[in-house]
Amino acid sequence: MRLGSGTFAACCVVIEVLGVALFLRGFFPAPVRSSSRTEHQAEPPAPEPSAGASSNWTKLPPPLFRKVVIMLIDGLRDDFVFGSKGVKYMPYTTYLVEKGASHSFVAEAKLPTVTMPRIKALMTGSLPGFIDVVRNLNSPALLEDNVITQAKAAGKRMIFYGDETWVKLFPKHFVEYDGTTSFFVSDYTEVDDNVTRHLDKVLQRGDWDVLILHYLGLDHIGHVSGPSSPLIGHKLREMDSILMKIHTSLLSEERETLVPNLLVLCGDHGMSETGGHGASSVEELNTALMLISSAFERKPGDIRRPKHVQQTDLAATLAIGLGLPIPANSVGSLLFPTVEGRPVREQLRFLHLNAVQLSKLLQENAPSYKKEPGFEQFKMSERLHGNWIRLYLEENNSEVLFNLGAKVRRQYLDALRTLSLSLSRQVAQYDIYSMLVGTVMVLEVLALLLLSIPQALNNKAELEVPLWSPVFSLLFYLTFLVLSALHVIVCTSAESSCYFCGLSWLTAGGVMVLISALLCAVMSALAEMFAGGKFLSKNPAHPKAQWSELDVLILLGTMGHMLSLGASSFIEEEHQTWYFLVNTLCLALCHEIYRNCFLRDDCEPQPCSHVEEGFVSTAAALRDRSTCCNVLEPHRVSKNPTALDTLRGYEKWMVLASPWVILTCCRLLRSLNQTGVQWAHRPDLGHWLASSDHKAELSVLAALSLIVIFALVQRRCSLTSKVAMALGLLGVYCYRAAIGNVLFPWQRDSKDISKGVIEARFVHVFVLGILFTGTKDLLKSQVIAADFTIKTVGLWEIYSGLVLLAALLFRPHNLPVLVFSLLIQTIMTKFIWKPLRHDAAEITIMHYWFGQAFFYFQGNSNNIATVDISAGFVGLDTYMEVPAVFLTAFATFAGPVLWASHLVSFLSSETSSGSALSHACFCYALICSFPVSAYIVLVTSLRYHLFIWSVFSPKLLYEGMHILITAAVCVFFTAMDQTNTQS
Repeated sequence: MRLGSGTFAACCVVIEVLGVALFLRGFFPAPVRSSSRTEHQAEPPAPEPSAGASSNWTKLPPPLFRKVVIMLIDGLRDDFVFGSKGVKYMPYTTYLVEKGASHSFVAEAKLPTVTMPRIKALMTGSLPGFIDVVRNLNSPALLEDNVITQAKAAGKRMIFYGDETWVKLFPKHFVEYDGTTSFFVSDYTEVDDNVTRHLDKVLQRGDWDVLILHYLGLDHIGHVSGPSSPLIGHKLREMDSILMKIHTSLLSEERETLVPNLLVLCGDHGMSETGGHGASSVEELNTALMLISSAFERKPGDIRRPKHVQQTDLAATLAIGLGLPIPANSVGSLLFPTVEGRPVREQLRFLHLNAVQLSKLLQENAPSYKKEPGFEQFKMSERLHGNWIRLYLEENNSEVLFNLGAKVRRQYLDALRTLSLSLSRQVAQYDIYSMLVGTVMVLEVLALLLLSIPQALNNKAELEVPLWSPVFSLLFYLTFLVLSALHVIVCTSAESSCYFCGLSWLTAGGVMVLISALLCAVMSALAEMFAGGKFLSKNPAHPKAQWSELDVLILLGTMGHMLSLGASSFIEEEHQTWYFLVNTLCLALCHEIYRNCFLRDDCEPQPCSHVEEGFVSTAAALRDRSTCCNVLEPHRVSKNPTALDTLRGYEKWMVLASPWVILTCCRLLRSLNQTGVQWAHRPDLGHWLASSDHKAELSVLAALSLIVIFALVQRRCSLTSKVAMALGLLGVYCYRAAIGNVLFPWQRDSKDISKGVIEARFVHVFVLGILFTGTKDLLKSQVIAADFTIKTVGLWEIYSGLVLLAALLFRPHNLPVLVFSLLIQTIMTKFIWKPLRHDAAEITIMHYWFGQAFFYFQGNSNNIATVDISAGFVGLDTYMEVPAVFLTAFATFAGPVLWASHLVSFLSSETSSGSALSHACFCYALICSFPVSAYIVLVTSLRYHLFIWSVFSPKLLYEGMHILITAAVCVFFTAMDQTNTQS
């Protein structure tokens, strides 16, 4: 079957997307779960251990507290309470920490540090899977055993105000609730006022047992302004006053009832130095946890330092405090300071219940549980506990009884700690079968792309895909039968659940047919290559063509980057790899330019008889198609050195200086945003500009950046689009001034004019208008006039519309990133790609490299915490999932998207060859398939690595997003290639 190389590459990438999706579904595992109490069925509690006689304590202990108030402050980092900011802005809380009846802890959250998984961890005591990062956008109902469900079953009346994630996780559990969306990060005032306005009325009532308050404002300030924002202090003062109000109300109620209440102050996750969260930095993991109650007696001079505990320990503690069963899937242990004031028998009873629950969970998830040290410690503790009970029943007061009780308590605490650690190691069960099927699909696509290089990069940009004949071959049927048999064997013998086995037989059969066909196609391509002696060469149309130094650099750089993905440090600091590659590329281009200018061989053969004067215009290229060779012809024999001689004086000097200008731009961009892990904490120019003390400097820089953006983009737009671009960029500045990021010249104070919704929507209108104009011109050129000039203008207008959208979503200090991106594209277009006559393959790979580098120049990293959530709400006055997700994704991947769209526009406008776009599409698909395929293999082999969730898993999500972008680019390339062929 004969296909264009662009169409073939697009089909391959679509199949690769399916393979990556299947791999991701199998890789992100199901956490440890208990098979018991699946529907929250009541189970009798474990009886108290006994030695010889039956125990007389077979029921759950009574509740320790009458009422429980959980005040959860989103993004409450531990130093916000226990550090200098807590002392300065939270005086009442600091008093409770230092002198009050309270216990303070630094609770360590596990990955992923986003809200929904953290709420699950707090209420279930389990460790959510990493895939909950995605589910956080739309939380499903929580079916797992948890404290809230147990409290409802026990008849507890619960009230909730705050983040609506709770309402989604626990529907019909609260007798009264008022949820607010957690994703509209531009709001950090009303989102908390909506919670506080209910407090006075609720605290005066006595018809509730559990009150949950989830405040979002602190986290939203972090997303918008970072942890160093002056707004953080105001918000902490507000939270401190609310805590004081709740605590004094509970104390006044205790004087009447004489039964202690419990106030829990906690955070779900922390906050990175850039204000985000989602990964593994210490600032994101360590959260404040305070348990405040009159039951916690404190002697004068008793100084308690916050102890480090696990966030999952709160579920068991709350269950014990409310007199409820500990959630079956909890891997946490009781926070012992909360019960150390109780009699020894009650202490041991609480510890025994927790140890029995953890040992049952270990038995259900670890086949060799008897060999686990925690289980052995538990059994020893239980025997000692039985001996203590016998002594206790015989004689109540003796030194032997006291010493044995202390020993049993220590033994239990050690057993709980060891059991919890063992269960944390059992946190994941990978779906190896689904991972294997996805990996096979991805590797087959990569092999097929590699074997198709000689045909895909030929003059006609077409290749004969060996598909139909293998489909009817014996190899295909044998492969399909073997895969079907393996599928039946795996799905009938697998003990754990498997996603691929859960698919319908028709769907699974289709996947196996696809895998069999791809395998046969690969085998046919291999046979044809070895039979015909067509080994890989850069230029199959000209067997004698030699690989240039630039080609060798591209190959070595691609392979080096692919190999670097096997080390966690290289993934954390991947930006350094791309910075090195683009800088080396600039030096290679400098060497190529100087060699052509000063060391050229006049006898070098010319690629065509016609030499373009200056820069070849599109119209001239079209008129002289029959006699003129294309400057972007991807199968040239050698470059024409005389192209540099036709340049005028200043243009030639610009060609000589252009690599150094690009190097300077890249060096300045590296100083703008520190990213990665090793140097992310260091101050950079972006932090300096974003501080409130330098708002005037930021305003000037933002205004100049917007002017330069207009100058660089408008040159090829129509008059209508130029006007829209100018007004849109003016609207961008007005929006940033409205929300207080920059200043107007006449603005004397720093008060916000508005929330910027009107100004942002004003810009959105112009973005849509420019995109509509470009699309209309594009369709007009293909459907009506087949006008090449109109088509190039339409493509550029679509590109300029994306640039305007990026300018709106980028924070003001990041506007220079957009400016330098446009400047480098302009310099390389005019002074490198045209004069040096690089082919489509080289230009495509250069675009890909710079796109990856600009992803990191924006301040992004392979850390979910660097995703700028606030970009998803520009122009929105309420949370709307689809626009918010699109805007956030576009702002995050603006670098690769803009460079890919520039590639389409450049190749469509500067080449008269219909094969250039096909070659570009194929090369883009190939260069993106290398890291994806390699990374899937590496992650599979390193799935038990210590940093699999903190480092490798976030990168895997980013690679999945990159392959989606690649698929979209290839589909657009293919569409443009088809229209070129028709015209």
